[in-house]
Amino acid sequence: MAERVLVIGSGGREHALAWKLAQSPHVKHVFVAPGNAGTADNGKISNSAVLVSNHTIVIQFCKDHNIGLVLVGPEALLAAGIVDDLRAAGVRCLGPCAKAAQLASNSSSSKAFLERHGIPTARWRAFHEPQEACSSDFPARVVRARGPAARKEVTIAASKEEACRAVQEIMQDRMFGEMVVIEELLQGEELSCSCFTDGVTVASMPPAQPHKRLLEGDQGPPTAGMGAYCPVPQVGPLLLP
Repeated sequence: MAERVLVIGSGGREHALAWKLAQSPHVKHVFVAPGNAGTADNGKISNSAVLVSNHTIVIQFCKDHNIGLVLVGPEALLAAGIVDDLRAAGVRCLGPCAKAAQLASNSSSSKAFLERHGIPTARWRAFHEPQEACSSDFPARVVRARGPAARKEVTIAASKEEACRAVQEIMQDRMFGEMVVIEELLQGEELSCSCFTDGVTVASMPPAQPHKRLLEGDQGPPTAGMGAYCPVPQVGPLLLP
């Protein structure tokens, strides 16, 4: 029997998921909440105004519309435990639980996880006091903060003075939160490799190379993403433990 699917999110990632799901003969209709202009009334795809921040309302929507599967994209909702609540209500859902979502939403938790499991990562420390953070002795610095609703701010500092200014903005002015993670800056090619896993089996997607700096020549502040291409000629398929 064809399923009704709910995709939660409004970005290009959710648009692509809805577009591909709609091509499946196993899918009857794809709702996207809140969706975007590209997912509004597009064949088997339509937007929904369901309030995704209210998990109880989302659960009721799924029951009222006989939703067979929910896919959740936004980090903030994953970190808030929407997958946990949907599964507890008997709604099939694809996405990490709140604890697993900390790998993306909490800089210090993700770095500590990498260290615990022996996965190579840049040197780092978490700080709660600006004076201590400014004394970090890494030769090149990446300053990361995490604020409300999993909003993250990243500053790639060319000097210690620039790093200190970023720390002051984050911790004293409370722009993005009350904790910073300072990392050693690693130079080189950057790749993204998404995988699907059930906790045992890992299915790897082809690696992609995103462009995150605002200006030409990898200059300017980092953004959430200025485009990407795939496949990446520098590397073949990856499968990480």
